[in-house]
Amino acid sequence: MNIDYAKDSELLKALGHPIRLRMVEGLLGQECNVKKMVKALGLPQSTVSQHLGILKSRGIVQIRKEGVKTCYRVTEARIAELMKVLRK
Repeated sequence: MNIDYAKDSELLKALGHPIRLRMVEGLLGQECNVKKMVKALGLPQSTVSQHLGILKSRGIVQIRKEGVKTCYRVTEARIAELMKVLRK
């Protein structure tokens, strides 16, 4: 696998914040909406939304609309592998 240094460094920058790492960890293998994340993280909705915006802009999370509710999930296999490495 080839490394795209510019793209991969942006991905790592986005994951380089403790809140975003927690969010990604929680979204692996499941979907979640902002309301549930606010409750789980104990953070204001605006803070959670800002971090989700960064993760979304880097392609780390994807969204699925369910009426007025937006569900977030991690679908990139590389992200799951990175999280496994961090757990070691």
